[in-house]
Amino acid sequence: MNKLVLQAEVVHIEPLRYTPAGIPLLSVVLRHASEQIEAGMKRKVECEVNALALGDLALQGLKIGSHIRVTGFLAKRSLKSTQLVMHINRIENI
Repeated sequence: MNKLVLQAEVVHIEPLRYTPAGIPLLSVVLRHASEQIEAGMKRKVECEVNALALGDLALQGLKIGSHIRVTGFLAKRSLKSTQLVMHINRIENI
């Protein structure tokens, strides 16, 4: 299974663009910070995740500084890349 749920802040938004098929595509950077339990110990976790929203999700009007919960999956950025990017399937404002 490939499912990712992340609570994060929107820290960067690229200009809206369109795929060759005419589907709206929005690239964003999400910043996450939390405390997690690992091996019975608390660990502070911080990361930035590159993410993509396509179709109607790309048109939801995300703004820098928004706090959201996103659900989606991880995939390679392109066929020749090893870099991962999150593809967003659902966005909730929190």
